[in-house]
Amino acid sequence: MKLHCKYCMRFTMKIRNNYGAVFRNSEGQKPTIHMKKIIFFACVFTCCFLAANAQSEGLTGSPYSMYGLGIINQANVGKYNALGHGGIAMPGNSGINNLNPASYASIFDKSFFFDVGFRAEYNHYSNKINDEDKWSFNFSNLAFAFSLSKKSGIGVTLTPYTNVGYTLLGVTSNIEGSDQEFESTINGSGGLNDVKINYSYLLSDKIRIGVNASYLFGSIKENEFFYIGSSYFDMNETSFYHGVRLGLGFQYDILKNFSVGGTVQLPVSLDGSMDRTVTKTLDGTSVTVEDEEGENISDFKLPTELGVGIYFTPFKGFSVNADYKRNFWSSTSQTDNIGQYEDQDIFSMGVEYMKNARSLEYIDRVQFRGGFTSDNGYLSINHKKVGGYAITAGLGLPLNTNTNSMLNISYSYGQKGQLSNILIKENYHFITLNISLEDLWFIKRKYD
Repeated sequence: MKLHCKYCMRFTMKIRNNYGAVFRNSEGQKPTIHMKKIIFFACVFTCCFLAANAQSEGLTGSPYSMYGLGIINQANVGKYNALGHGGIAMPGNSGINNLNPASYASIFDKSFFFDVGFRAEYNHYSNKINDEDKWSFNFSNLAFAFSLSKKSGIGVTLTPYTNVGYTLLGVTSNIEGSDQEFESTINGSGGLNDVKINYSYLLSDKIRIGVNASYLFGSIKENEFFYIGSSYFDMNETSFYHGVRLGLGFQYDILKNFSVGGTVQLPVSLDGSMDRTVTKTLDGTSVTVEDEEGENISDFKLPTELGVGIYFTPFKGFSVNADYKRNFWSSTSQTDNIGQYEDQDIFSMGVEYMKNARSLEYIDRVQFRGGFTSDNGYLSINHKKVGGYAITAGLGLPLNTNTNSMLNISYSYGQKGQLSNILIKENYHFITLNISLEDLWFIKRKYD
């Protein structure tokens, strides 16, 4: 029995020694930058692997997702969903801020943040004829960030960039060269992913600058089936898009309790290709009418995006953020089947209150949030833009008294479109759940 205990002690000490090597080398020093790079690229690899499977069917139920590349994702990382989806001037010292790459330099030295999010959406659509409801659930983000030094920080985020999910029933079309009509059912799904690397550097105690690079990629599937006489046709089209986009940002702490920030996303043309298959079925026998892979299609252009924001704390425990963004869609000179793209203006505002961050009472450390956002849209149909608004609210529930680990919950109620001409009015309820964790890396362990 004693021999067994001694063996266990030796085995345990061996594990501790190996584990300690993660935190220090054989001379008891902190790990080199090479070890940080290994961990960083391992995390990047994990994100890229998950990105390949991030998009699935049913990400959204909005009929407006049939235009362009789909509905541009509005879910953010961490607490920003409850703050009107804004926060360009907010620092990243208490959680990951993916709205401005400059925020990563404010991450405290040796801090490591990890955030994973999920979303649920309930949509109610109405037009002049009928109403429809739909639920959708999905992953919303995966992100991590940490400080490289006392003056720099880096991070990676994975988010759905666009969401597609629609069903059209009873679409009437004419057979080419005749007056005969047929009805078809059309289903669309998929969307694009955004894997973004952010780097930030502290120029001075008050000025932070940042740069990011996004790899956008994904596919949009459309299936249409219809009958003509006794024949059944099934057409499947999958459009693939990919491209790299660059962005810049800054944050300036004018006063101790007042900051400004700005961002720019540079324009990019996403390369496009398509796979198409058409199958005809007659008397139970299927024949492939058309089968093409890698067909070139028009590139999709993303515009220049400019954003500015302010962040201030009028009194202890209470903060306010406000953003304005303008997306220059008209410069892309693109049109859709039934509309055209026009410049887009987005306003957002949020407030946050916490009674006492150091209190022993749990309720005093809970963060209460609220916000509002207004978007005049970028798609114009019959000279009417498809705009909308949303009211947001949420809570930040602390998970640890010694770190900024938080369970972030948000709720949004919004409206999009209007009942005029061929437009559809969409009301939606949007719920997000983010698990935001903080840990301290590369701290030298001490044993008695």
